[in-house]
Amino acid sequence: MLFRSLFFAPANRPDLLSKFPRFSADCYAVDLEDGTPPDDKITAREALADNINMLRKAEVKGLVYVRVNEPESSFYLDDIAAAVKCDIDGIIIPKLETPDQCDPIISAIRKAGKADTTTRSIKIMGGIESMLGVLNVNRLCSAIDIMSSVFFGAEDLAADMGARRSEEGDEVLYARSRVVLAAKIAGIVAIDVRNDEQCRRDASKGRDLGYEGKICVIPRQIDICNAVYAPTEEEVAEAYEVVTVYRDAMSRGIGTIDFKGKMIDGPLLKRAEATLAISKIIKNRESA
Repeated sequence: MLFRSLFFAPANRPDLLSKFPRFSADCYAVDLEDGTPPDDKITAREALADNINMLRKAEVKGLVYVRVNEPESSFYLDDIAAAVKCDIDGIIIPKLETPDQCDPIISAIRKAGKADTTTRSIKIMGGIESMLGVLNVNRLCSAIDIMSSVFFGAEDLAADMGARRSEEGDEVLYARSRVVLAAKIAGIVAIDVRNDEQCRRDASKGRDLGYEGKICVIPRQIDICNAVYAPTEEEVAEAYEVVTVYRDAMSRGIGTIDFKGKMIDGPLLKRAEATLAISKIIKNRESA
């Protein structure tokens, strides 16, 4: 499952949603939350099914998610009820802080599944955007079976903390690292977000920390993130060499394996195999 780029458009703007098929994002989000003004939220929710059907008919590539309003809002439960009736791949919960906030979605998904055996397997993406969310991130990542990914929202967290934002982002580095660590331990995808003009630099820093993708706020960022979060040709070539040398050595009963002056051990092999797997997924996606 690729999440190199996650691209949002407001749920009340079908003209913008209709442009999704033009882009090459790995995941698209129909946004009932921040992107949709309060006065338009109900009408946008009522039009949700039609907009999702429009995207499916257009054979949009990539996953299709719906971002509902935050759990503490008056829109949350009705958003969930509308979303699970649609042909979507997942639901994004913004400002997620405790596992029990996912209960209404889990219940709604189960009911929808019993009513319609053709319903897709809907996953949850949690937004870790507050101090409490960061403190509870281990439980949020591991306690919910259908939690397949989380994203880290630096701007909301900084506002919650009263932190002053900087280009380097050191004020949120601890939280940013804690979120990706919790996701990796739970075996789910970690997605980064920071709404600034330094997209490539910030995406590269996120990848170095272990994030697997980034939220894109404008279309031109999609290709940047797809490139940053994909292995380079050199990385793929080296990964192939590592795996080849390792397998050859194992077939000849050699336990100590030297590769370009360093020993091939379990972590190095695991990283190489993961690089080749991601490369294969990307190639299949691009050729589809």
